Amino acid sequence: MQKTSLLALSRRSRRADERSDHSEFGVETAEFAVPTPEVRDADSSEGAEMTEGAEKRRGFKHWRRQRPFIGGVLAVLGGIELFFSGQLDLGNMQIQFGIEGLQATVVPITIVVLALLSIFRPTHHAFYGIIGLVLAVYSLIGVNLGGFIIGMLLSTIGAILIVAWMGPRGPTESEAAEGETA
Repeated sequence: MQKTSLLALSRRSRRADERSDHSEFGVETAEFAVPTPEVRDADSSEGAEMTEGAEKRRGFKHWRRQRPFIGGVLAVLGGIELFFSGQLDLGNMQIQFGIEGLQATVVPITIVVLALLSIFRPTHHAFYGIIGLVLAVYSLIGVNLGGFIIGMLLSTIGAILIVAWMGPRGPTESEAAEGETA
């Protein structure tokens, strides 16, 4: 029975992670070459569409990882829910709180705009997230109990994720070493 040290196991798992990261971005070096199965005829339009779709998905995945995407999407959903909860019309009764319902329009739109800015301009994510968090908490008293709590929770969680986003990852040690030799 062969004993394997924890250090050797961690190295193996790190190498496996590096292989999957490199194959995910289409980077293949001699060290991380991944054998690929035989591809059908290149003239096949179906195969070309599949590879084009895979390229688009890979590109979107890379774009998404470079910004606080999940937090932004949650904040946008929360802002939309806040907006529609502030515009309720139940027959003869219209529910609006605040100064003539102005807050029920301005606060959700501002949250959505801040969330979209954090997605498309991630350099100032902390600023957008903090302002969005303040508005999301304020919506509890300004917009129909925070969109009946649901919109406030979605916006608050999204804003927290935007503030907590750590930025894009730097290159790994092997990628940095490859860049120095090139």
